[in-house]
Amino acid sequence: MPPAADDVCEVIITAPDAEWLAQFTRRLVADRLAAGAHEITAIRSIYRWQGELHDHGEARVALRTRTELVSAIAARADEEHPYEVPCVFALPIETGGLAYIDWILSETEPQTEPPQT
Repeated sequence: MPPAADDVCEVIITAPDAEWLAQFTRRLVADRLAAGAHEITAIRSIYRWQGELHDHGEARVALRTRTELVSAIAARADEEHPYEVPCVFALPIETGGLAYIDWILSETEPQTEPPQT
């Protein structure tokens, strides 16, 4: 069966430190949880947390991965991320080049067991 866009997605993660996020991303790619990523090292994050307004710099990464691996990536972030509640969410890929989708699938491993929680 040919690859389909709904087999893959983009996972966004933010972190307070660009180097920490780059190392975390390298581990995800090395462990074949993501095929690759684009990191933006300087973003500004404005949000409310525990009743207070926060405004500070962060880094953001957009991972290319299998949809079925999102829960494993979120579980890894819950274990390793410096934030109490890390920002991790997935965006669907509506359509795309079949060769690129195939590359994402070939560079990631299908989930064989449920992620540890």
